[in-house]
Amino acid sequence: MLISRPVQILACVAVLLFGAGCRTYNEKNTGAAPWKAGNAEAAAAEFTKTAESNRDNKDTVIWRLEQGYALHATAKFADSLKAFQAAEDKIEQYDARAKVKLGNETGALLSNQANLPYEGRDYDRVLLNTYKALDYIALGQTDKARPELIRAYQRQQDAVANNWKRIEKAQDDIQQAKEEQNGQAAAQSVERARQDPQVSGALDSHFKQLDTLKAYADYVNPFPVYLDGIYFMHLAADASDKERARKSFERVLGLSGDNPYIRRDLGNAEKVVWGQPAPAMTYVVFETGSAPWRNQFRIDLPLFFIGDGNVPYVGAAFPTLELEGSYVSGLTATTALGASTTVTLSSMDSVVGQDFKNELPSIITKTLLSTTMKAVGAYAVNKAASDQTPLGGLLAKVVTGVMQAVVNIADTRTWTTLPKEYQFCSFPTPADRKIDLSLPNGQRSSLSVEPDSVNLIWVRSVHPGAPLIVQTTRLK
Repeated sequence: MLISRPVQILACVAVLLFGAGCRTYNEKNTGAAPWKAGNAEAAAAEFTKTAESNRDNKDTVIWRLEQGYALHATAKFADSLKAFQAAEDKIEQYDARAKVKLGNETGALLSNQANLPYEGRDYDRVLLNTYKALDYIALGQTDKARPELIRAYQRQQDAVANNWKRIEKAQDDIQQAKEEQNGQAAAQSVERARQDPQVSGALDSHFKQLDTLKAYADYVNPFPVYLDGIYFMHLAADASDKERARKSFERVLGLSGDNPYIRRDLGNAEKVVWGQPAPAMTYVVFETGSAPWRNQFRIDLPLFFIGDGNVPYVGAAFPTLELEGSYVSGLTATTALGASTTVTLSSMDSVVGQDFKNELPSIITKTLLSTTMKAVGAYAVNKAASDQTPLGGLLAKVVTGVMQAVVNIADTRTWTTLPKEYQFCSFPTPADRKIDLSLPNGQRSSLSVEPDSVNLIWVRSVHPGAPLIVQTTRLK
């Protein structure tokens, strides 16, 4: 018996989807395991391999970000710069467009949001330029770090406007999708699904933790602001640079709260503004733990336009934010003058959580609309096939069910190598050059610096059992 043409097409599509492997970002992330195990070299190799195989597609940006950070952690600063530059080049290509073409959005609504290009979230872009600056500083090319820090600052200033643009664009995309075939019927079902107590209850239970996260004003990440202050205080070219440094430390004080380190840094910056030389200081930036990552959960949607059970699969997959709980709580730097223990400068739980919370209404609406649009289409195909032959109807149900199951994944792409917290401390550079670093779990590291110098010590702890990564750079 002949199978109807629509069913043949759907069968081919299903095979292609299985062949392509509609896997989540977490399932594709082969660098995550060695990274979390503390093997930065192996992780960098995996991220590099994956980035090279995705050098010009929808996932280019996210893999280059992972690669760039892992290479920075292994002190391959020139290679790290190349990876970050590749990510930035791709981002600029996206930005050069007035907006993502409607075809991309429509295609995503018929499959999933993970099929859209990853263009870099605002916090991604800020930190991209921040780590490029750190790479240049580590390479001794401090003049090239200047434009990167300026760019990071500009990106933070743009974040508020970008958020409003994102909301407007999401509304436009949803409206246009509703005008597509099946869109109106799907939209009606979405509104009724929102009012369903089981649907709303499931959504609330997965997202309620977002309300507990602290939010930074105007989407600012204090870490790049602090680095900006250090750079422009010690490498000031003119009076405006000195004033920029003072303002940066002042902003950090307002964002992160009062503490003796930032009070001293701000005091030093004010003295520099009035003509005094910047003192020889050593700054410790401690990156600890892992930033939130995106998981997914599924709920069944009541499809109110269905009356005869022709759609066998009506599940919807939503992204959710998972917070990492295992991390080293602090670091102590000891010199001949005493001990300095790091304090929290910036929480990536808060930075990422705020971005996720802002995006959430659009995510929920698009996911509901996507699921119901696919169900409406499947219903139409199933009914047409059943009207032709019973066997055709049965095969159509199987194929459409498989298709929806395969594409029912959430967009879980997020920069996973970032830390949970940025912590810091500062102290006068010791005359005897000796600095001892220690963690509460007993890990220790000793290093020496040049006397009468300005130093930046970068320390990374992925989790309490991972080896400590320590990099020392002489800023001046």
